[in-house]
Amino acid sequence: MRYLLRRAGTSLVVILGVVTITFVVSRVVPSDPASLYAGPRARPAQVEQVRQDLKLDDPVLTQYVSYLGDLTRGDLGISFATRRPILGDLRSFLPATLELALLATALSMAIGIPLGVLASSRRGKPKDSVVRLFAVTSVSVPVFWSALILQLFFASKLGWLPLSGRTSSNVEFGEPTGFFVIDSILSGSPSNVWDVVRHLALPVTVMAAYPTGLTVRLIRGSMLEVLGEPYIEAARVGQIPERTILYQLALKNALAPALTILGLTFAYSVSSAFLVEAVFNWPGLGKYLTDAIVRVDFPVITAATLVITVIYVVVNLALDLVHAKIDPRVELS
Repeated sequence: MRYLLRRAGTSLVVILGVVTITFVVSRVVPSDPASLYAGPRARPAQVEQVRQDLKLDDPVLTQYVSYLGDLTRGDLGISFATRRPILGDLRSFLPATLELALLATALSMAIGIPLGVLASSRRGKPKDSVVRLFAVTSVSVPVFWSALILQLFFASKLGWLPLSGRTSSNVEFGEPTGFFVIDSILSGSPSNVWDVVRHLALPVTVMAAYPTGLTVRLIRGSMLEVLGEPYIEAARVGQIPERTILYQLALKNALAPALTILGLTFAYSVSSAFLVEAVFNWPGLGKYLTDAIVRVDFPVITAATLVITVIYVVVNLALDLVHAKIDPRVELS
């Protein structure tokens, strides 16, 4: 419990720090937030009215306290561009990004962990070299380049997969949750499920490339350390099957030190999704944030930054707690 409270307190401090920084940036960087909100053609009287409505005439400390109060109530402000509540926009765009990130993370684990184990068990052999080359390549290739190559080959040349978007124009869901995989399954239509899967294939593959290479390298390095332990040698002397040694004895202990980094790949996928979403015209948080940066929509930029920070902090906290549960030495350190 002490460890939990200590980590939760640290996480709250981080979130409060980001809230403070984003508040200062939103007040300092724009020369006049009221002018940005009112628009370039607004008259001085309209700008002054906006300044009063947004309470920009209040002292900075009063504005900061009011900002914290709005956040505690779930009010992230109003977009300068759309004039809509930002929270409502995030409810529309965030699930699309989370769906990509979750599937990409799952795919990277499903591919990376077995390949890491394979490479460690064949250290110095051709299979190890091939896996290591694959890992370095997947980490090094730029996301936008691999996305364009896959689009050119699978969408334009072969026509197997759609070029962009989340679904075809004729696919609709009654009461969408925002996660189209779930919505398509709930619709009971195999054609809807297949359409969603086809649209997910390319962006998920591109987004999973970097986490897959990272997973392979981490698992391989961690496995090599574990495989050199005396109890592994004892297991081999006892003629325990090699598969049992690798996946039941060694992998369990090798996952613990790599767990934090592997879990953070999910948070990384959320924050780096803007490139993938821009190329595939994916209506997610990354595209929403990119459009806000182009329009200098500071309320959206600060709100999206805060959301990404909270995702990072929550994932990091959860991973630390799981790591402490697996390895009691973490809790006592």
